[in-house]
Amino acid sequence: MLAAGIVTEVFGPHGAALPGFDFALCADRPGPVPTDCGVPLSIAHGLDRLAAADLIVALPGAGFRTPPAPAVLDALRAAHERGAVVAAHCVGTFALAAAGLLDGRRATTHWRFAGLLADRHPEVTVEADALYIDEGSVVTGAGAAAGFDLCLHLLRREHGAALANAVARDMVLPSHRDGGQAQYLAAPVPEDGRDERLAEVLGWAREHLHEPLPVAELARRAMMSKRSFARRFTAATGTTPHAWLRSLRLSRAEELLETTDLPVEEIARRVGYGSAAVLREQFVRRRGVPPRSYRRAFTSTP
Repeated sequence: MLAAGIVTEVFGPHGAALPGFDFALCADRPGPVPTDCGVPLSIAHGLDRLAAADLIVALPGAGFRTPPAPAVLDALRAAHERGAVVAAHCVGTFALAAAGLLDGRRATTHWRFAGLLADRHPEVTVEADALYIDEGSVVTGAGAAAGFDLCLHLLRREHGAALANAVARDMVLPSHRDGGQAQYLAAPVPEDGRDERLAEVLGWAREHLHEPLPVAELARRAMMSKRSFARRFTAATGTTPHAWLRSLRLSRAEELLETTDLPVEEIARRVGYGSAAVLREQFVRRRGVPPRSYRRAFTSTP
């Protein structure tokens, strides 16, 4: 039920403020489908609905250890062969593996079942600590709430950061999380006053991206030593302060490229890079295209 709720929340109706998607839940046998919370879902569409879909997300279910029905596997293969994007998160990844769509590719699933996926499908490179893995026409995501990360990534990839950010804000979620599943295995963040200070510092950094923001300054504001700050930062976010700031700056640059006509030089200044050349270098390395190409692809200005 959580997985169905995630995809419905991201791709279902959002009202007049956001564009809508032609969204449908499908099953090999339409009708009531039991869920883990005891409330059945009424599924109106069969596998024929998949024949025209641009994106198919295979949802996780309790029976993932048994391969899906042959008709389901055939429908997934046929959709992939005609060019649809096929995705899955959590143990839904097992369906894509059973269909052979992950052969020779990297994939992820819930960390608890990563070993099982690797044992059953040795032709798949399983990366247990990733939140999601994008292999182009096949995309897989981690377990449980990481389905939001997968769906928002797909939204960002196809329609740009501005729309993904708007949908994330509507759901009161971050549009992008850094780090991987490793941060959620067995490392809870202690709840004390220092964590509150850390949250305040992160909020302050978001408002001051145009400044250099060295780690020493962030640690001073958190009233910690530089070493303690770095350690607690990684425990709380799953990444380093430098990587977190870089991701934040690039995400903000994406949004400005999409929604404004500011020169790249000004965008670089606003997100804390010393020059347009530095922004371009980081953008090409992390996003695969230069800022101006990204703007041409996703701009929403008149």
